Amino acid sequence: MSHTPETDHTVDRHVDHQPDEGRFRVIHSEDILWKPFPAFPPAARLAVLVGDPTKPGPYLIRVKLPAGTKMLPHRHPEDRIYTVISGVFYIGLGDQFDESKLTANAPGSVIVLPGGQPHFHWAKSGEYVTQVSAIGPLGLAYIDPVNDPRN
Repeated sequence: MSHTPETDHTVDRHVDHQPDEGRFRVIHSEDILWKPFPAFPPAARLAVLVGDPTKPGPYLIRVKLPAGTKMLPHRHPEDRIYTVISGVFYIGLGDQFDESKLTANAPGSVIVLPGGQPHFHWAKSGEYVTQVSAIGPLGLAYIDPVNDPRN
């Protein structure tokens, strides 16, 4: 008995897609729209690639921190998966910024961060870009509210 793989031409079925995932598209790096994000330090930027991080459902964002910028200890309610796109991503765990706890992660590294885990970042050796995938809504709460740029 021979088996013929199914293709889009031979299969007629309805598929329910996740928000913002119902059509084929390519996002080129030069088309990414970087914007300030109120919960980030002023020089940091965020780009929404797929989904709406303010709503329930999957989202994909990129975060860019220029050289020297720190994200002081904070946590997110959602589980996150970070992929380092460029630069070196320094991340440490804990509710106090402690340079000795930072680990350096090169491009291509994948970091799994459970929701609720206090952590901090530093663009210690230059600008970095990470890509974050998670299930929204996105949340960000600083451990010490005095460090929150929204205050």
